[in-house]
Amino acid sequence: MSDNKIYKLVEIVGTSSDSFARAADAGVERAAQTLRHIDWFEVVEMRGRVDNGKVVQYQVKLKVGFRLD
Repeated sequence: MSDNKIYKLVEIVGTSSDSFARAADAGVERAAQTLRHIDWFEVVEMRGRVDNGKVVQYQVKLKVGFRLD
């Protein structure tokens, strides 16, 4: 059997009212509920939502890499 590993990438957006880090955590944790063999993620974009001059939501766009069976 070969040592080669093949990965698939998906893009998701994680959100949190606390921080960018928590938004990334939430995105990966949710993805892990339906994807197997997640090995890595990459934050490709960070943004947020503002309401009445205050940050009310942090958002991160993630690329999530998982190994194919």
